[in-house]
Amino acid sequence: MNPAFAILTAALLTGASAVQASIQEPNQDSAIGAPDSTSADGRLRALYEADWQWQLQEFDRIEEADGSTSPGASLPSATPAAQARRTEHARRMLRALDTIPAQQLSQSEKVNAAVFRTLQEEAIGDAKFREWEMPFDSDSSFWSYLNARTGFDTAEEYERYISRMRDIPRYFDEQIANMRAGLQRGFSVPRVTLEGRDASVEPYTATTAEENPFWAAFADMPARIPAAEQERLREEARTAIREAVAPSYARLLRFLRQEYLPNTRTDLAAEKMPEGPSYYQQQIRQYTTLDLTAEEIHATGLKEVSRIEAEMRAIMDEVGFEGTLKDFNASLRTDPRFIADTPDELMGVSAYTAKRVDGKIADYFGFLPRFRFTIRPVPDSIAPFYTAGRGGLEACLMNTHDLSSRPLYNIPALTLHECSPGHSFQAAFALEQEKAPAFRRQTYFSGFGEGWGLYTEYLGREMGIYRTPYERFGQLSYEMWRAARLVIDTGVHHYDWDRQQAVDYLADRTALSQHEVETEVDRYISWPGQALAYKLGEMTIRKLRARAEQALGAQFDIRKFHDVVLSLGSVPLPVFETRIDQFIEDGGDGLPGVEYE
Repeated sequence: MNPAFAILTAALLTGASAVQASIQEPNQDSAIGAPDSTSADGRLRALYEADWQWQLQEFDRIEEADGSTSPGASLPSATPAAQARRTEHARRMLRALDTIPAQQLSQSEKVNAAVFRTLQEEAIGDAKFREWEMPFDSDSSFWSYLNARTGFDTAEEYERYISRMRDIPRYFDEQIANMRAGLQRGFSVPRVTLEGRDASVEPYTATTAEENPFWAAFADMPARIPAAEQERLREEARTAIREAVAPSYARLLRFLRQEYLPNTRTDLAAEKMPEGPSYYQQQIRQYTTLDLTAEEIHATGLKEVSRIEAEMRAIMDEVGFEGTLKDFNASLRTDPRFIADTPDELMGVSAYTAKRVDGKIADYFGFLPRFRFTIRPVPDSIAPFYTAGRGGLEACLMNTHDLSSRPLYNIPALTLHECSPGHSFQAAFALEQEKAPAFRRQTYFSGFGEGWGLYTEYLGREMGIYRTPYERFGQLSYEMWRAARLVIDTGVHHYDWDRQQAVDYLADRTALSQHEVETEVDRYISWPGQALAYKLGEMTIRKLRARAEQALGAQFDIRKFHDVVLSLGSVPLPVFETRIDQFIEDGGDGLPGVEYE
């Protein structure tokens, strides 16, 4: 999946909006990165600031006062011409970056330069394989994140939302054209992973506005908007839903059912697609930011699976279970003690976990962000095919669909990962680093970000969050889940595993429900490489923490270590390693201005 699309969909989930800036892109390489001083730092800042302004205009994003971004009045172009323009822009950025002497950059700007270079290289890599011709997978799709989940604060924001709704016909036509091109060359999501996914489109075909998910933002508008203005906006929304939204989704649904799904590829392996081996290696590099081969990753996964199995068997002995690991997992899946009776019960377990974390957080972090998150259920329209949860700046999502497939012993680990001190905490921490350039606040590398999420599940042991052997087993099961991904992703895309082989491997080794197992396997099949980021990132963080603990001895302070990690924002893992080596060299210093006594 194109990183720009991933960033866009993540931003759209927030539902925020603001005015569009009017920005011109420089016309010549010499104009890009024109220095605000003669220093290398100044030239670099001018370069990435010019690029940031270009990105805002290109994707119609608005920079808010707090550093976040919001969608403007239109949806970004998805045409091949637009993709070519973005690719050429990335090449121009790299050429300009290459003229700046890296050895003259300050330490912080060296980090910014490395991040900036990686972003441009990723954009060029995606373009090489025309990733935009496969703009969705079994987990995420371009059509699922266009509607706001909640309302807006001002009439102006509602007007921009309505304008985006009116832009959907053009946007969908472009995406359909791209998907047709992908089909023609055998570049598509495997058919087996898409069964039933078309159902997620159906709710949006409702022509009665109040029955369409796009209406949610208008159901409860703020009192500060005058009643007459509210009614005008609602009437415009009804028209947009009836004339633009519903027909576009209906047309997309027909395309998916009649043309796309019947003609998608039947091979599972990414290496079976056009330029497959090179494509899969590019995906590995993009999502992990590491130079590893599929063979190396597969071997690492097998080793981690064996290690975690030993820890799981110790808990089986603790609770007096006699039988195999597969038997124990099966017994947990069917034990009524661990199944929530209502969605609120599951949400309550998650919320209580988050509050227990609040009671421990100051022992593990010196800098505590002010930004608060909430916990919401995954929207009904996507919940049947969605993963167990997902974190974000404003909210972390918990999937309450099919409660029997969401065992409660997994919820503490899931909450740590998605909410705090995982993704929601991580996003707020990064947002409040005032010295970070704007482009860094919106950057996300899966190896670092998802590695941190999995690391926080492990950290929950030290924090005392897991209160029972079953919750500790849930944490190990989640760690096993991520270790098994290393084996399954490479097994499918490099060693040509079939779907059932992947399903059996995951089901036999984790306490995930059968529904979750199948949903997850379909995700790995349809999204090559992404699932590798979690475990490889977590292993890197734990390895570097151990290095710092050994080197610093009594000087090591876990709060300072964590603050330094998160203050980086999101970076490629080699950049993270360089920063921790510097942390060690500096004697384990924390963040300036933070009291650690």
